[in-house]
Amino acid sequence: MKRHKTHLLFFAWLLACTASVACSDGPVAANVVVDSLEYVAPEEVGFSSVLLEEARAFSREIGSAAVMALHDNKVFVSWGNVETKYLAHSIRKPLLGSLYGIHVAAGEIDTAKTMAQLGIDDYPPSLTEAEKQARVAHLLRSRSGVYHVAAAETQSMAARRPERGSHPPDTYYYYNNWDFNALGTIFTQETGLKIFHAFKLDIADPLGMEDFFSTDGRLYYDREKSMHPAYHVRITARNLARFGLLYLRKGRWSGEQIVPEDWITASTTPHSVLDETLGVGYGMLWGTLTDDFPLYGPGFRHFGYGGHMLLVLPEDELVIVHRADTDARRYVAYQDIRQLAAMIVNARTSN
Repeated sequence: MKRHKTHLLFFAWLLACTASVACSDGPVAANVVVDSLEYVAPEEVGFSSVLLEEARAFSREIGSAAVMALHDNKVFVSWGNVETKYLAHSIRKPLLGSLYGIHVAAGEIDTAKTMAQLGIDDYPPSLTEAEKQARVAHLLRSRSGVYHVAAAETQSMAARRPERGSHPPDTYYYYNNWDFNALGTIFTQETGLKIFHAFKLDIADPLGMEDFFSTDGRLYYDREKSMHPAYHVRITARNLARFGLLYLRKGRWSGEQIVPEDWITASTTPHSVLDETLGVGYGMLWGTLTDDFPLYGPGFRHFGYGGHMLLVLPEDELVIVHRADTDARRYVAYQDIRQLAAMIVNARTSN
């Protein structure tokens, strides 16, 4: 296992939890099945409970609301409020990406179509003819060249937004809420489906997300800026863990191909290099990591504002979920989340 510390520590595991493990802050009980996820003792999947206790102490220190880690499809970390529905913030983007994979394969969305062909525009100052040449594929990669103001755009995003017309489509990466929001409009226009209803039918129900409802999502309009709403969604840590598992399994769940494998491969392959030294890039609605990433990797991830993260490390068969109680304005710094994830990864005791 690359760059991970090897620890020859095996500790007698105390079976201190019952089936309430899914929402408990205590240690994970061995071989407990809760809501279709199997919860095991860390040593059973090659992790040290001693080192994970250090990670849990750090998670409390930084104010984590919920943390989950899964290896080989088994939960060995489950801390905090894993059944609480927190706002996903920007993790909404890979959730929508999974729907695109399904409906592109069904022939309902053509990623080669331009904004002009789709009739996509925005409030004045409207899109220029050059901007309307951006294709759906460019929006998925955040390379549209459309720098119109957007709903749910943070101050830092607005400050970094390039000037209108400064980059033609597919020539420059900018993490762009206009692209992400317009993708929501395009999805509904082309499929005739509402995003959250489609997510429940296509993803949540097949994966057993029994506490996800279409009403957990809402459209957020900022009509002073754009006609394209953001699509905010509330989701639990355990259901984000299921979503991460779906991508770890290359789109398969219970013997069924939910999301096409080639779509997952394309989505998690870097189409833009953001930091060659650190091995950080961007695919389609996913951030990507290469072997050069110093803490863990290779893999893919997405952050959400205020301290949310979904991390998938396929070579290590790991999914890590971090949530923050941003509803209560309790934020966790990204560098602390990265350190916590590294502590969990490095608690591995065997290959």
